[in-house]
Amino acid sequence: MTMAEVRRPVGDKLVTVFGGSGFIGRHVVRALARDGWRIRVAVRRPDLAGHLQPLGGVGQIVAVQANVRFPESVARAVQGADAVVNLVGILAESGKQSFEAVQARGPSVVAEAARAAGVGRFVQMSAIGADRASRGLYGRSKAAGEEAVLAVYPDAVILRPSVVFGPEDAFFNRFAAMARYAPALPLIGGGRTLFQPVFVGDVAEVVALAVSGGVKGGPQAYELGGPEVLSFKAILRYVLKTTGRRRLLAPVPFGLARLKGRVLQLLPNPPLTADQVTMLETDNVVSQEARAAGRTLEGLGLAPTPIEAIAPTYLWRFRKAGQFERTRQEA
Repeated sequence: MTMAEVRRPVGDKLVTVFGGSGFIGRHVVRALARDGWRIRVAVRRPDLAGHLQPLGGVGQIVAVQANVRFPESVARAVQGADAVVNLVGILAESGKQSFEAVQARGPSVVAEAARAAGVGRFVQMSAIGADRASRGLYGRSKAAGEEAVLAVYPDAVILRPSVVFGPEDAFFNRFAAMARYAPALPLIGGGRTLFQPVFVGDVAEVVALAVSGGVKGGPQAYELGGPEVLSFKAILRYVLKTTGRRRLLAPVPFGLARLKGRVLQLLPNPPLTADQVTMLETDNVVSQEARAAGRTLEGLGLAPTPIEAIAPTYLWRFRKAGQFERTRQEA
């Protein structure tokens, strides 16, 4: 983002964004910078957050070291902030980075530090599927994190997106990369699981709106989904069509996929874990209750961005001839 793209002049209001260097984080930082916030990005490795600097004006974005497993570092990161956004989350456990430590206890540490520092607004990123009764550790830990935040900030804004897509996503990109070399793509559970993919830019807009006080907080979470509900099978077909690949779609029963996940999760950055397979057994879509209560993108006055408007702009690199493949297909 260039200086000309900043919507408002940089003001004196400060927001601390935990996990701001990740996929969703960089889009949130961009949206906040455009709204004129001073942004303190709290991350484990500030030296790896240099890519955020061009998203705002000179001195507008500053990275600091913080880890939700160490309360002292969190307390330093929230000092003087007017608002706090917690985006910290993991898709798979690794060493000390467990669901319990990061997603269940971590939000409590951030919320308590923010309250002690006199921070007025708090935004917590959760996920559709957050439920204390979930069979998956991921879903239970997300629900525990929500409860911990609301115990400290009853008026916190809780956001639950479906699977998030965008240029750096770990969903569409992962299967597009697999299709380059694999003769078949796995249809876990027959590919019947439903998703409602939401554009990362739309999620970032809601965070920015919430930080500015434009979203009513409280115990009921906002569920963020795109304009279409698609099955896992339909998503894989879309990826193959968009990348110009022909691959078999091989059904894999949940039980077999879970066994494979138990083996793969022993690897660094595993492509699949047993817990992820468990979460796939439940549809990941906006609930009727959220729709009825207006706790959706549409309810906030935002039009969800369709996949077709964004995904081709970054999936083209997986075509055999890159961006030139489009010309060949249309000829």
